Amino acid sequence: MTTNWNFEATYLELRDIFYDRGPVHPVEAPELVLFNDDLAKSLGLDIEAVKQDVALLAGNIQTDTSFSEAYAGHQFGHFTMLGDGRALMLGEHLAPNGKRFDVQLKGSGPTEYSRGGDGRAAIGPMVREFIISEAMHALGIPTNRALSVVKTGEPVMRQRPEHGAVLTRVASSHLRVGTFQYAAAAGSIDDVIALADYAIRRHDADLEGKPDRYEQFLRRVITRQAKLIADWQLVGFIHGVMNTDNTFISGEGLDYGPCAFMDTYHPHTVFSSIDREGRYAYANQPYIGSWNLARLAETLLPLFAETQEAAIDIANELLNEYTETYKEAYFTGLAHKIGLYVRKDGDDALTDELLRLMVETEADFTNTFRALTLRDTESLAFANRDDGKAWLAAWRKRLGEQGLPDEDVTRLMRQHNPAVIPRNHHVESAIQAAARGDFEPTHALLVVLRSPYDYEADYGRYVSPGPPRTVPYQTFCGT
Repeated sequence: MTTNWNFEATYLELRDIFYDRGPVHPVEAPELVLFNDDLAKSLGLDIEAVKQDVALLAGNIQTDTSFSEAYAGHQFGHFTMLGDGRALMLGEHLAPNGKRFDVQLKGSGPTEYSRGGDGRAAIGPMVREFIISEAMHALGIPTNRALSVVKTGEPVMRQRPEHGAVLTRVASSHLRVGTFQYAAAAGSIDDVIALADYAIRRHDADLEGKPDRYEQFLRRVITRQAKLIADWQLVGFIHGVMNTDNTFISGEGLDYGPCAFMDTYHPHTVFSSIDREGRYAYANQPYIGSWNLARLAETLLPLFAETQEAAIDIANELLNEYTETYKEAYFTGLAHKIGLYVRKDGDDALTDELLRLMVETEADFTNTFRALTLRDTESLAFANRDDGKAWLAAWRKRLGEQGLPDEDVTRLMRQHNPAVIPRNHHVESAIQAAARGDFEPTHALLVVLRSPYDYEADYGRYVSPGPPRTVPYQTFCGT
């Protein structure tokens, strides 16, 4: 292994119930097919050296710092003991700027937590994760990122044989709400304390040693999650599987299997094939975020106060802050999307009416805000309706009340309204091509998605919604 990496494993300072250090499962013919030069550079890595170290990126090498994490999770509301069933942490890379990043392989083979699975992954879902995570990063939304995709040269059996692949992804950490649930269920109060202290050291080091550090830690996590989900809502993103094991303490997004961006706007949109009840529908995401955080608070109760009653009061007070934090981030973001610098009384009603019009006219979410940004109001789906004309008049009046130059308003809108998103039909086309060994569509799509706010770019076909469908678009967990 090259010395290009600077791996540590502070997570292994926790008790060994939190991880497994089982053997690696090498593949015979690994081939690097996607690599993120920009991410590698930001990590202070020698790009060419990392690209040549394909054996490491394929999971063929057992490092001194490698392990798989144990965690639990509420999956669609049902509590389950889980763990990295097909993931291997290579280690925590310490970048030249002093920042620490988890570097994890996905699809690297079975672990103690595989529950009968093969621990492998198919090329399509790994390409999806690469595309979506890079799109989220470019949109300015906190996220884990993909460093590489390696074809294993071995088939994986799903509904049919598919090409196997290993994804390398990078995150501030892989600590989840589900990690705390695991500590509370499988360990002791001492394990919860040790995990909380470790999480604080990783993400909120300024809280170390403070008497109220655990309460403040929960407040920080609540704030990060509220803002993350507001960011998702503001670009029409639907995660699809917001289980507690997919809720990062860091406030970053992860697990881009059944996720997708809306074309036609509707609050009840669901893409995940396994979300049959719509638990994780677009409109439900803010509420699920609050529910997930309540599960975290439950694990931390013994750390808040000597009596359960007092601890519950503290937790409830903190959890109540979620709603206000989310609403402030979401409605301020909506105001910016229509060109309002400062949100005033009546502005929320103005944006609510816009969303109502979009639902009734089956408007495209991204292109509606893009058209408003470009002042191309004639192309709006509701432009010729009486209530649509009334909204446009009220909007123009409100913009005029700001007394700001048009170029300043346009600049604000361009900063908050992406001109392009990962349209589902383009993502699917890239995935299908990758399954045939053709990665050019993926590269072409990534070039576009890495500059989503560049209104001077010629995005061509990438800004258009897909062709009409006879059945709803569905996404699937990346197995």
